[in-house]
Amino acid sequence: MSVGFDPSARLRYEAPGELRGVYQRDTDRIIHSKAFRRLAHKTQVFLDPEGDHYRTRLTHTMEVVRISRTIARALGLNEDLTEAIAWGHDLGHTPFGHAGERVLNELASGGFRHNEQSLRVVDVLEKDGAGLNLTLGVRDGILNHSESGTPKTSEGRAVHLADRIAYICHDTDDALRAGIISGLPPELELVIGESYSERINSIVTDLVENSRGGVTLDFSPPMYFVVNSFRDFLYAEVYTNPLAKGEESKVEGILTKLYTHYTANGNDERRAIDFIAGMTDRFAIRTFEELFIPKNWTVV
Repeated sequence: MSVGFDPSARLRYEAPGELRGVYQRDTDRIIHSKAFRRLAHKTQVFLDPEGDHYRTRLTHTMEVVRISRTIARALGLNEDLTEAIAWGHDLGHTPFGHAGERVLNELASGGFRHNEQSLRVVDVLEKDGAGLNLTLGVRDGILNHSESGTPKTSEGRAVHLADRIAYICHDTDDALRAGIISGLPPELELVIGESYSERINSIVTDLVENSRGGVTLDFSPPMYFVVNSFRDFLYAEVYTNPLAKGEESKVEGILTKLYTHYTANGNDERRAIDFIAGMTDRFAIRTFEELFIPKNWTVV
């Protein structure tokens, strides 16, 4: 933890609660927020998949919560802080997953990164501009959960790694279900297993065993190589696969048209980006249809 950094402090002082600790209160604020409820209808990887068993941004978040709490408990970290960070880490994600994020990053003059937007959601956008007044530890973990982030707490680091573990394992599971891939390369399966649960267990166990008594949380060098190879495989075979991502060109058209419409009709760029980023997939599509698709009409 950084010297002088108090993860339990808030931006605005609040009296301690009688029953719940500060991080428990943060979790409750996050899961009762509007942004959290919208995660159920935001894409994880597959756009509008046919079938009820593919991950959404909400189920991804739930899996990150469970993995990060397992890591925290095994290493004696603060489980409540870890859980609160995990619940809030993707609140700022766009509709249509990372495809939507790429489009908004190109449109916004200052770029767009979902981790920064997640912090903006909890600090500014929720509760009609009042924000959730979360603790500094949770805010830092949310901001720094992505690949380039460096969390100030071990709990934030646990979520940072749990996020990576969750998405490479469940995206593989979804890709197998969709018939995009038939399995992992044999050299990966040999190390981490053939099933979803085996892979999660292998990677998390390595992380915990390598991090006990250490200065930082991380995988062992061999597992670090395997995890990166796993991720590279997904990028090559799933994240850029035309069968899985063929509809993503339409995402650019939808979000660009919405952005152009809102910025040309009295909204500044920041307000337009906030509004579009907060949309669910289906709300974005419905709004696009209402604005740009001619409606049927009949003569009475």
